[in-house]
Amino acid sequence: MAFREQDLDALMYEYPAKVKRNRKKHILVRDTSQQKQEIEANTRTIPGIITNRGCAFAGCKGVVLGPLKDMVHIVHGPVGCGYYSWLTRRNKARTDEGGKNFIEYCVTTDMQESDIVFGGEKKLAQLIDEVVETLKPNAISVSATCPVGLIGDDINAVSKAAQQKHHIPVLSFSCEGYRGVSQSAGHHIANNGLMEHVIGDSDSEEAPGKYAINMLGEYNIGGDSWEIERILEEIGYTLVSVMTGNSSYEELREAHTAELNLVQCHRSINYIAEMLEKKYGTPWLKVNFIGIESTVESLRDMALYFDDPALTQKTEEVIARELARVEPVMEQYKKICNDKTAFCFVGGSRGHHYQKLFKELGIETILAGYEFAHRDDYEGREVIPDIKMDADNRNIPEIKVEKDERRFRLKIPPERMEELKDKIPLSNYPGMIPDMKDGHIVVDDLNHFETEEFIRILKPDIFASGIKDKYVVQKMGIPSKQLHSYDYSGPYAGFNGAIRFAKDVADGFTTPTWNFINPPWQNEPLLSGTVEEGEHTC
Repeated sequence: MAFREQDLDALMYEYPAKVKRNRKKHILVRDTSQQKQEIEANTRTIPGIITNRGCAFAGCKGVVLGPLKDMVHIVHGPVGCGYYSWLTRRNKARTDEGGKNFIEYCVTTDMQESDIVFGGEKKLAQLIDEVVETLKPNAISVSATCPVGLIGDDINAVSKAAQQKHHIPVLSFSCEGYRGVSQSAGHHIANNGLMEHVIGDSDSEEAPGKYAINMLGEYNIGGDSWEIERILEEIGYTLVSVMTGNSSYEELREAHTAELNLVQCHRSINYIAEMLEKKYGTPWLKVNFIGIESTVESLRDMALYFDDPALTQKTEEVIARELARVEPVMEQYKKICNDKTAFCFVGGSRGHHYQKLFKELGIETILAGYEFAHRDDYEGREVIPDIKMDADNRNIPEIKVEKDERRFRLKIPPERMEELKDKIPLSNYPGMIPDMKDGHIVVDDLNHFETEEFIRILKPDIFASGIKDKYVVQKMGIPSKQLHSYDYSGPYAGFNGAIRFAKDVADGFTTPTWNFINPPWQNEPLLSGTVEEGEHTC
């Protein structure tokens, strides 16, 4: 069913007039006859609306910093903040024998009321001493939560003193939860810190092998990175670092030596991609390893960039072998999934990436969106110059990245760069909207009221979402595929991941569970009535 503007007006009838005007800017019905469709994004959620967003702290420590396995990540704040950000995304990590892996640790200063009154700097300094003595990490990060910013603890001074005392890097991140409109602000803060204090902080000038790449915006949820690495390493690529799934502080120090940066999750890591290009001359390529067709396309784009016949041949050999193995399996699951519809509302780029994997299964995505996107994630990077700065964006300190005169070098000639930009998404992300069909819906910061209303009207067969909203959807009798941390499944990336995803989705459709669900709102209400405006007397 094609959704229309008048349908949207009817859905939003329950909103107060001011809220309706605001929310309507965040929702659009795709219309390819319009040359340009604009959507509002990266603005504060309306108070009182139940959003699925996280905070700046969650984006900094929980998303970007947390997967770095040889670092101990200290949360300076209440224990609840520390625990919430610990392994809720199921970042997996493994090390060689003798390597350091602290990803299973949850370290927090556990601030109490007395710390709020008298300050927590001494408590933080003592905890750093204990961490160094007990765990001996390669580096430490300190992430601030809301109370820290409110009482004025100087985590930068404490971290600097600890670094001088213990002679290991102690990095501080002022990522208080309120600092931005969503976790996107925390991504930016983490990107700035890693670029300023970690990346390039080594004596290496060359990568240890050919076709050297960094994988940016891949967090090894459920083992995704391992499946991607399996494919890339077999083809012959040298993976310098991953930012930041299954990666380490030591690997990030070498990131400046890569010949190409791959950007998987555009929103969380595009800042570093741009800074690496400016400082070291390393271009970035937008890739998507979710889905068979997308994986194949990304591998061919990479081969085209390096322009080596031997690499291209090996790429095609691996693709042919993998397709012969997985396509017959996918056909079996497609018989179950064909002609079904989906909502795909997930943070980062996943709301876009998974649409192509759904399509391979015969499932049409009729509503999609992001929790914490900016306009360029929807409309493409060409709109970035038109995005206006506001007070919330100015909460994030900007760092000045300049060309490294010693290490900067063009990886490919400028004329070759311009030629490639017409063929592959080099230093570009076209956004979600161009891939949406007429009558399909794009929603920014979808809330629970809109979720229920859109489901009631469009009746999707499956809802792909994050952690917070999946239970509401399941109680409505609709399978929910949790794509924030995959629950207990994964990996979903690459060729093997596509098969795992197809199996999980097919199982969701065929389970008898839904026969036993009868949500109360599907029955007639016991009472009904309307509220009408008129004169009132006391």
